[in-house]
Amino acid sequence: MSSSPVSLRDLAMAAALVLLIVLPTFGSDYFVDNVMTETLILGIAASTLAFLTAYGGMVSLAQWLVFGVAGFAVGNVVAESGRGLRLGWNPWLGVVIALVVVVLVSLLLGALSARTTGIYYLMLTLIFAVIGYYFFGQVTTFSGFGGMSGIDPPGVLDDHPKRLYYVAVALSVLAYLGFRAAARTPFGLTLQGVRDDPVRMASLGFNVPLTRALAFTLAGFVAGFAGILNIWWNGQIDPNSINIGRTLDLLIIAVIGGIVYLEGAWLGAFVFVAAGIYLRDIPFVDNIGGFVGDRILAEERFNTVVGILLLAIMLVSPNGLVGIIIRINDWIARRRGTAKEPVAALEAA
Repeated sequence: MSSSPVSLRDLAMAAALVLLIVLPTFGSDYFVDNVMTETLILGIAASTLAFLTAYGGMVSLAQWLVFGVAGFAVGNVVAESGRGLRLGWNPWLGVVIALVVVVLVSLLLGALSARTTGIYYLMLTLIFAVIGYYFFGQVTTFSGFGGMSGIDPPGVLDDHPKRLYYVAVALSVLAYLGFRAAARTPFGLTLQGVRDDPVRMASLGFNVPLTRALAFTLAGFVAGFAGILNIWWNGQIDPNSINIGRTLDLLIIAVIGGIVYLEGAWLGAFVFVAAGIYLRDIPFVDNIGGFVGDRILAEERFNTVVGILLLAIMLVSPNGLVGIIIRINDWIARRRGTAKEPVAALEAA
């Protein structure tokens, strides 16, 4: 890849970071504290799926489960009343325990799925998601279907939504840069080799299942941070928040943005969140269904609209919104006579 596309990519991401930093100075409280904070949280979670897909060729449907495991771990450790273990421990200790639990669970799930590929990997991770949903629903020691509520973030973040927003910005930057850096390490190059030709990599002496398991563990570790942010933001969690619908939502987010692009995770998350909140402002939208409260479309109608949106994006660009941006950039470059390589401007590599 030439240096020019990479510098364009870095410039675009730097501009996006500057915008996120200054956004609270001119954006409304609702937009920053709700739309963008949720976007960043979902973007971090979706980036783990993009990382596994782009560099490992592993389309995992267990990322939302790991996301939820972190939230349930925090809830059980921090909450003082209600359902769960009700340990009432320090919130920061809850973060440490949650991350340890997430790493162990991710390592276990990664090891169990490491010898499968393609549709079998997809279905096995979907089974993990189903098992996780029923585990937290039926094992009342840790939650039950009623879930847990009243879970406050650490004091420094409590009642300070802008601080939580900036924490989400910082973790998004770390996740993005961390995944990019990991891809250039010997481990990342090995993972890409396993993605391209696992048989050849095994014949060269590389441990293919271990590489896949460790990649899944790394992705799970990052998803754990998103799960912690989510329960701090929501203040509650229940098994329905990690059901199959939410699991598929994360896949939809990644596909909308471009599932093989890290940048696409946050772009897809923004489109998904904004669609759920602002579609009601479209004229005559009330003719396609009711609302939940006064904020979003009814779930069944929203899913229909998102499905149509996803179909339109996929027909235009199988590589999602980032793919469309790349094609536009290449077209402009060709018109100027400066294009040197096709379709690579923002590629996650």
